[in-house]
Amino acid sequence: MSLTSNRRPRRGAFTATTLALTSAFVLAACSAGSGSGSATSSGASGTPQSGGTLTWGVETEPVTLNPQLNGQDKTKLLLRNSYEQLLARQDDGTFVPWLASAYKVSDDELTYTFTVRDGVTFWDGKALDASAVVTNINQQIDPEYNPYGAGGPLSHLASATATDATTVTLVLKEKYAPFLDYIGSLPLISPDAFGKADVQAGGPDVAGTGPFVLESYSKGQSLDFTKNPDYDWAPATATHQGAPYLDALTYRFLPESSVRLGALQSGQVDVIEGVPGTQAAQFQKTDKFTYLTALNTGTPYSLYFNTLASPTSDQKVREAFRDAVDLDAILQSVYAGQRTRAWSAVSPQDPNFYDKSLEGSYGNDVKKANALLDEAGWTGRDADGYRTKDGKRLTISDYQAQPYVRDQRDTLLQAIQAQVKQNAGIDFDVQLVDTGVAGQHQKAKDYGTYDNSNTNPDGVDIEYHWLPNDKGGFINLSNASDPQLLTWLTAAQQTTDVAARSESYSDLQKFVITEKAYSFPLYEPADQIAAQAKVHGVGFRTYYQLPESAYDVWLSR
Repeated sequence: MSLTSNRRPRRGAFTATTLALTSAFVLAACSAGSGSGSATSSGASGTPQSGGTLTWGVETEPVTLNPQLNGQDKTKLLLRNSYEQLLARQDDGTFVPWLASAYKVSDDELTYTFTVRDGVTFWDGKALDASAVVTNINQQIDPEYNPYGAGGPLSHLASATATDATTVTLVLKEKYAPFLDYIGSLPLISPDAFGKADVQAGGPDVAGTGPFVLESYSKGQSLDFTKNPDYDWAPATATHQGAPYLDALTYRFLPESSVRLGALQSGQVDVIEGVPGTQAAQFQKTDKFTYLTALNTGTPYSLYFNTLASPTSDQKVREAFRDAVDLDAILQSVYAGQRTRAWSAVSPQDPNFYDKSLEGSYGNDVKKANALLDEAGWTGRDADGYRTKDGKRLTISDYQAQPYVRDQRDTLLQAIQAQVKQNAGIDFDVQLVDTGVAGQHQKAKDYGTYDNSNTNPDGVDIEYHWLPNDKGGFINLSNASDPQLLTWLTAAQQTTDVAARSESYSDLQKFVITEKAYSFPLYEPADQIAAQAKVHGVGFRTYYQLPESAYDVWLSR
């Protein structure tokens, strides 16, 4: 059935100027995929009621509305309402059908065959078939569309073929263990969208198959969706089938946490995400609101030391910075005990690859930090108390890209800034800049640290951070080039044996964190949802633990 025939008129035009495609893999936390299932949800007691409009206050505004080019994890919540994928993952990690009704992996793990679900249409009326899926995949390796696609997981793809109207056959050049998760979670858009002038900006002209139709975008204000009345292809991870309960959905961009909290408490919005740790308690022990939180998958929020530029090219300086920080005390101060300290290069949400042995193995040793800096020759002090060598101050710069600052991360780095000055005389120069400026420094490799987190599971995120830049290391922000890194990553790619992959990733993590101090993990990113008691069904996407779409949400009246 064509969605066009039953579609409501748009309530507003796509008013934004073209959103620039930025270095999504470099500057953002990125997470391939969309979802409709709910892992843990708010009080869903009673019989779901249809109708009503939900207003949701969110912290982050999208840089692009194209789900395939969007690199902001915080905005995946919005786009999952409209864009879907071939497979869904259950909490135990197993895959279930979604836009693909079935899939098969050959015994040699080189051929992946998907059967496309019958009867699915994009909201522009275009049918989802095998050809549409292949078009989406091929576009990812077109550098004019996606500058990063050809160098990542799809670099292992030899061919993508629509062998008939409903069958997609993908052949790999070599075994690649994370491939099923990557390709199964690629958000699909209408093939006709690739011919649109605003495809990279995204918006209403970039059609999806989701339970809600993206209707309008008001830059700096809101994003509006309406119910897709023909929707009837939710995955088994959802709590119901058929059309969504809500008639309409609005996300309001409220970057200031105090404004979001006030809007929820006053009833201006029904739900918010991004609850500061210091404010969580007021929602945890009351019948007026529900409060949910979940750790993300992927890699923790970390500082990556640039190994190509002084002074962080010196391992002693990297270790000294890390040892000068009492991270537990800082996290308690900034987040009131509501965040989880990071130790590993992988989230503990991924029990297969999280290296628990790293816990407590480094950091918070002020005496050692100062001894290391003395050994490195930073023995002088200037009038402001900072260490110097040969008349030059020990300055380590970090350029935070403003659109990607969330969860009080600016406050966190300011607290670290104060500690490393007091404890070791290090000038940690944190600057909040726009995306373009941050990208220029990343390209020039003239920064000291780069802060980043990412949510891709199954080892993909480890590859993005630690492969060589020209082999898929899009966010290798330490610029590490040790040959051993590629050896471990290649070994993990070429086997689906979880124990063998875990051993390779564990060796890598110990190397980059404790042996070389390329990375300083800070905290495990988590999402928080607070909702009025009348809101039911909000929660987190199974397995990935990012806030879910509004598909299962309903309002009691």
